[in-house]
Amino acid sequence: MRGRTLAVGCALVAVVAVTALVSLFWTPYDPADTTGGRLEPPGGAHLLGTDTLGRDLLTQLMIGARIALAAGTGAVAVGGSLGLAAGLLAGFAVRWADDALAVVLDILIAFPTLLLAMLVIAGRHGSLGAAVAAIGLAMSAIVARLVRVLVKRVLAQDYITAARTSGTTWPRIVLGHVLPNIWPVLATNLALQLGLAVLAEASLSYLGLGAPPPNASWGHMLREAQSTAFTAPIGVIAPGVLLAVLVIGVNLAADGIREVADPVLRRSG
Repeated sequence: MRGRTLAVGCALVAVVAVTALVSLFWTPYDPADTTGGRLEPPGGAHLLGTDTLGRDLLTQLMIGARIALAAGTGAVAVGGSLGLAAGLLAGFAVRWADDALAVVLDILIAFPTLLLAMLVIAGRHGSLGAAVAAIGLAMSAIVARLVRVLVKRVLAQDYITAARTSGTTWPRIVLGHVLPNIWPVLATNLALQLGLAVLAEASLSYLGLGAPPPNASWGHMLREAQSTAFTAPIGVIAPGVLLAVLVIGVNLAADGIREVADPVLRRSG
């Protein structure tokens, strides 16, 4: 069952990833092509119909997959890097510095990710880069707090004391002992954060703070289609289903990573 959870999660993510990859080389129509009829039903020249401007929905969905994955992975890269660095610093810091950094992290974590991202973007024109940076910055506090706790737990072990007594340098302790012991939990958390980042980007785009038009973010598609949800429901259903598929796939993959990487769960199996 553990292998199946990881396999199902990876398969769902792969569906979106392949769609995004194909969109780099081919789409049924040009993203800015508005020659189709307004709100055409699925079928004929447009497999999934058209939106309120006459653009092909399948084309918009394919580009939206690219934006969702780019935003999610970019935010995880930013948040993971900053959080890992801050967490390691706090874990090795002296007591007063550790306490000060812990207070800062608690304050940042008190703000919801979406709200903090909105505050970072406020006063600037919405862009994908700004959204990724804002989500990554908000995410970094969560990652840093987790890494801090994990590092302190590892440093309290007897083998770390033995390594320090034998003259092992701190960089070698980090690379040889700390990171190998914290990576299963950290990898699981980053995978979960990927799903949250995708939802945060869609939410920002829905509010007009994400990738600006004509970029076809799924959140922006949902915003445009909400006024015609009853007359042309495919415009709301399609991006909503793909968003759910990606987030569910990421969460299942995260559970699978935890079950495979955690030595306690491996022994219990």
